[in-house]
Amino acid sequence: MSKKLLITEKPSVAMEFSKALKLNAKRNDGYLESENWIITWCVGHLVTMSYPEKYDENLKFWRLDTLPFIPKEWKYEIIPAVQKQFNIVQALLQREDVEEIYNAGDSGREGEYIQRLVFMMAKPNPKAKIKRVWIDSQTEEEIQRGIKEAKDASEYDSLSDSAYLRAKEDYLIGINFSRLLSITQGRNLAKQINEDKASISVGRVMTCVLGMIVSRELEIRNFVKTKYYKIVGEFGNVDSSFKAEWKTNPHSKVFENNCLYNETGFKKEEDAKKFILSLQGKEAKITELKKSKQKENAPLLFNLAEIQNECSKKFKIKPDETLEIIQNLYEKKLVTYPRTDARVLSTAVAKEISKNLNGITKGYKNEEVQGYIKKMIEEKYPINNLAKTKYVDDKKITDHYAIIPTGQGYENYDKLPELQKQIYKLIVERFIAIFYPPAEFNKINVTVNVENETFYATGKVCVKQGYREILKKETNSNNSVNGEISDDQKTKNINKTIEPETNIEILNTLKKGQIVDVKNFELKDAETSPPSRYNAGNLILAMENAGKLIEEEELREQIKGAGIGTSATRGEIIKKLERIQYIQINKKTNIVTPTQKGEIIYNIVNKSMPDMLNPKLTASWEKGLDMVAKSEIKSDEFMKKLTSYINSKFDKLIVKW
Repeated sequence: MSKKLLITEKPSVAMEFSKALKLNAKRNDGYLESENWIITWCVGHLVTMSYPEKYDENLKFWRLDTLPFIPKEWKYEIIPAVQKQFNIVQALLQREDVEEIYNAGDSGREGEYIQRLVFMMAKPNPKAKIKRVWIDSQTEEEIQRGIKEAKDASEYDSLSDSAYLRAKEDYLIGINFSRLLSITQGRNLAKQINEDKASISVGRVMTCVLGMIVSRELEIRNFVKTKYYKIVGEFGNVDSSFKAEWKTNPHSKVFENNCLYNETGFKKEEDAKKFILSLQGKEAKITELKKSKQKENAPLLFNLAEIQNECSKKFKIKPDETLEIIQNLYEKKLVTYPRTDARVLSTAVAKEISKNLNGITKGYKNEEVQGYIKKMIEEKYPINNLAKTKYVDDKKITDHYAIIPTGQGYENYDKLPELQKQIYKLIVERFIAIFYPPAEFNKINVTVNVENETFYATGKVCVKQGYREILKKETNSNNSVNGEISDDQKTKNINKTIEPETNIEILNTLKKGQIVDVKNFELKDAETSPPSRYNAGNLILAMENAGKLIEEEELREQIKGAGIGTSATRGEIIKKLERIQYIQINKKTNIVTPTQKGEIIYNIVNKSMPDMLNPKLTASWEKGLDMVAKSEIKSDEFMKKLTSYINSKFDKLIVKW
């Protein structure tokens, strides 16, 4: 009797597939078998790339005359610790009775790579047809759909090509430039850190991230605070008053004057005081009064970078810990696939979204969340028009849609640690919020004119909470929620004018053309501030949005959407930098700073190959890999550019040293 063989990423996932297929399977050593199905598993990577010494024993020794090392034919080997499981998988792949093989590895580039390496080394039964299972969650329904709709493995060849190239690129850059810098600069490093010997570790992504962290630290260290002086006027009548901040305008007596630090402040205190004196006793008049209503929609859903940032802020945990937790929630069928860059849903998922909501309603025993759902029902908030909103966009989805609750898996919920329950609640609340109406605000902008000098006041009040009922604790993080790098992540120090907010009731009593009393002019000290250090969470966001840090507009547009690393690898990169002591992360605050060793290595790389520190290079390589995955360029073209880059870089550096 012919058999179907299914290979998953790990044993726990194999059990879920067995349940979903309703198999009465017998447990064997390293696999399950029923009448029609065999299910086995990898345990992470079973196969790895061989080190240079496997090509030639002499390459074990680091010498300049053997560099750069670029193999013409690549060698791979079985990882000794998992040799037994590889042998089991290989024997099953080669069985004569296996007619169909289902690759059910993790649904992403790295998952594809793990299984393709196994197939390459194991040489499956040539008569067997190989299919790819691609799923967005591990619910029974989704597993069954994934198997039923499994496509021919060849449809994922371009993704596989991209995965192989990513590994080759990291290997070539890591080995060649780590050896080069260690040979030429290792003694210098050892001397500076008081060690007998030292090696230098360089990586395509890792070195760039180190560059971001050290650059930020140097900017903070070299920042010189500048003091300046602002003017706030107090206006009103006998019963009430309001404050408004001065800002220059084309009719101002000091417009574009050298005495100004910026449009809202003076360089010198004496100039500011003279300016105040010139306004004493002058008439104040309301020249503009604008009333508006504003609506604010709920933020987009979580992708991995956003939930890592949120968990870093709320729970002070590192990005790799967040991924580990959400991966567990995924395997427990509670949430959808975690390694995603998308923050929206697909049209197909939006049509079936009531299933997720109904599942949460019936299964999630959380009073606060049930209260939100009860209000949705009582207020009749629509759920069937989601496809027409910003939360659904097929164009913004590559492999997987945003992280949302499945509405299933509650049989596993009670056994979860408390932190995992709290993170699950975050995901549920962000999901439910998209069905709530927007928050509504009444806003008043008032302009006061004193001798052609303008003062501005703003009053704002929330009149309808809308989605903020649910995400009241998140509303301060909307800068990053909207996918932009927040101000504290930008490298430029820009002092923005923030008009003083006043009680809206006072401003409501004013009328355009009204004369108001001048009660007082106040001088306020202000000073510029350096950019903030990264924390482990917003560093992930900065990596995701690295393309926006590129100064050349044309290149920035060209690699739009490309970041440093991928959603699956960013947390591990930060973890590695900490492990090799290039950076340190404060346990209480999660603030990231470079170590002395990290700064020295930054200086070495900056003097020899500064482009390795620039997001431009790393993001452009990542864009290239994405183009291979989308069949926009061929693997050979990418590999040719990579080897050309390495050879040209070596030619320049060898001459230099």
